[in-house]
Amino acid sequence: MSERSALERRIRAWLFVFVVCLVLSGLTAFPLVSEVRWGNALVDNIWLRRVGDGLERADADYPFLLYGTDWLAFAHLVIAVFFYGVYRDPVRNIWIVEAGMIACAGVIPLALICGPIRGIPFWWSVIDMSFGVFGVIPLLILRRMIKRLEAERAAATA
Repeated sequence: MSERSALERRIRAWLFVFVVCLVLSGLTAFPLVSEVRWGNALVDNIWLRRVGDGLERADADYPFLLYGTDWLAFAHLVIAVFFYGVYRDPVRNIWIVEAGMIACAGVIPLALICGPIRGIPFWWSVIDMSFGVFGVIPLLILRRMIKRLEAERAAATA
């Protein structure tokens, strides 16, 4: 196997990991009420109980509010679809990886600004920010490998 095809294989493997995590993250936004109920059964935490009470009340009295988390889930799934472009042609579609990196960076100011406005405890905002931090790691690795692939392709055509 050539170095180039091995590199393409590694790119696709990292891409697969990132997309699976993105899809799973999105899918977990659909059954939010049940998930928090399960979490409260496992962990005794004041904040988690408050979140559970709020979700239970919203689900019972204002279920349309939870439609927002359905759209959040859908957005994760749609974003995952865009990464198919990276699978098809990593060099030409590196911009998708870079846009994902920008989105990961955007998680941090969003959590720091909107968290306090919405009364979210700081430690919970830190958990939210970790999604951006951990999400950018495979994207940084992907970008580095795609740049190497680009250099190899350029050297092969020179």
